[in-house]
Amino acid sequence: MLFLGEVPKESDFEKGFPRMHYDKNGHSHWDPIEDDTAVVANVRGKGLVVLSGCAHSGIINTVKYAQKVTGISDLFAVMGGFHLTGADFEPIIAPTTDALKAPKPEYIIPTHCTGRKATMHLEKEMPDQFLLNMSGTKMVFEDIVA
Repeated sequence: MLFLGEVPKESDFEKGFPRMHYDKNGHSHWDPIEDDTAVVANVRGKGLVVLSGCAHSGIINTVKYAQKVTGISDLFAVMGGFHLTGADFEPIIAPTTDALKAPKPEYIIPTHCTGRKATMHLEKEMPDQFLLNMSGTKMVFEDIVA
């Protein structure tokens, strides 16, 4: 298991939250939410399982960073919030889906902040990989390499 730490924003379409700001000494500053992170596991013979919280740095940035840090390109599952809901993020649903197809993951498991539109799009575009995750769902990924 690996805790990724800060995830760099490198994709050309995942640039963070344009409306997220904080106030310091009476001045508004853009907040890049640099403390976003994810957890990664390597399932022996299958590849990486990337588990995001809300993927504020972008799920593609998160996956690519996990691959870079581990040196493992095989992707078994991407699970978690992909943060593709709302007017600022719905325009990147299609490019995100296309980018998720490229590493050919076995499973795509969107949760909470992925949003209804993005979840439906992922299910339509990746029906063989898509798993619907509900509260109480239990998933077991066996033979995790330490």
